Amino acid sequence: MELTSKKKLHALSLAEKIQVLELLDESKMSQSEVARRFQVSQPQISRICKNKEKLLADWCSGTANRERKRKRESKYSGIDEALLCWYHIARAKAWDVTGPMLLHKAKELADIMGQDFVPSIGWLVRWKRRNNVGFGARHVLAPPFPPEPPPPGPTSQAQPPLSLKDFSPEDVFGCAEVPLLYRAVPGRGGARDRVQVLLCANSRGTEKRRVWVSGLRAAPTCLFGVSGAALPASYHPDLGVPWSEWLAQFDRDMARQGRQVTLLLAARVAEGLAGRPGLRHVRLLPLAADGSTPSLPGSVVRAFRTHYRHRLLGKLAAVRSKRAGASLAEAAAGITVLDALHMAAAAWAKVPPQLIGSSFVREGLAPCKMSPSPDQASEMPPVPGGLSLEEFSRFVDLEGEEPASGGCKEETGTEDEAGAGEDGLGPLPTKADALRALGTLRRWLECNGTSPELFEKFYACEEEVERLCGS
Repeated sequence: MELTSKKKLHALSLAEKIQVLELLDESKMSQSEVARRFQVSQPQISRICKNKEKLLADWCSGTANRERKRKRESKYSGIDEALLCWYHIARAKAWDVTGPMLLHKAKELADIMGQDFVPSIGWLVRWKRRNNVGFGARHVLAPPFPPEPPPPGPTSQAQPPLSLKDFSPEDVFGCAEVPLLYRAVPGRGGARDRVQVLLCANSRGTEKRRVWVSGLRAAPTCLFGVSGAALPASYHPDLGVPWSEWLAQFDRDMARQGRQVTLLLAARVAEGLAGRPGLRHVRLLPLAADGSTPSLPGSVVRAFRTHYRHRLLGKLAAVRSKRAGASLAEAAAGITVLDALHMAAAAWAKVPPQLIGSSFVREGLAPCKMSPSPDQASEMPPVPGGLSLEEFSRFVDLEGEEPASGGCKEETGTEDEAGAGEDGLGPLPTKADALRALGTLRRWLECNGTSPELFEKFYACEEEVERLCGS
């Protein structure tokens, strides 16, 4: 006996289901007759009648894919609806909405709703099909920014610039070019020891961009053999900050995240970058030309300098303990640009997000009101031993007393002499040198009553060094 083949299921699209409802309403055809006409079963027609109101609502919404045959409900329906609402708002504002931008916004909405959800490309494709997003002809949309910044005028610091109100605090960034005497000692700093540090953070303090340091020397000898990818900060030999290169990298990073952000800039810097092509995800927003509003709050810059000076004094004290009789100036002569990169990155990492967020609010640079945390925002390192609070404060503000000319000159006669000794560069360390240094450090920690917490950090460092040596 020959087995009969299973009857193939014929599913109707949304448009066909609406036709079924129209036939049943406008004619005297029975459900069975309509089923034969559309070559489906009668129970399927019955289910269509049962879901009449929902089908008509989908059809009238204009957002449903009318060619879909089944509507699979999402497990995360709340995120689905919230993202669709955001999408309609973005289209109403003529934003150029991209796939990465939708993924980023979906994750952001999930975090706000407290749901453990990581959107994938597959989920986004299904979301688009469910909500008829991306179907039909693509419209050319204008960027979500005004073509020109608002004209400068007398603006109260208590009120943010008008163009900021269209952005969330996470998408408003401020940056500053900070002069830094990278190996100064209390009461003394030379113009030749000056570098420029570029700091950038968003108005919530949740994102701090990688520190950029620029100086004079084309290739400081301290950077010989050092992998740029392994450095915690970037170094560029130009006297000024390489704005074009830095902005291009910033724009690429925001493109990968599918974000549109605005960057507060000093008017003089923005003028030099006027007409720069190629920035699609970073909008430059010049501030008042009179300099009354900083592009990065002054309290944030001072906090960075405070942490840097504190770390510098600790390093100088360690050098002096190794060289009996060495003065502070002699110890400072051995501080290199490479040391400065590490100390600058460590100092920037120590600036608390609460301080950054509250400082943006006080300066009127935040797009919405946020509640500063005075107790946490005021956290600063303790005053180093041997200095009074007033002396340390003068040391932190030393750059303001120095002439702005000059730049970093890595090697002086004193540093060359220091380089010849055990603190100098010497030959590049080998894997065996690194492993011996680990053993020495562990022995020293064992003999000096180190806390278990510090040993945990040492184990992580030891594991990484051993991995690199084994590769």
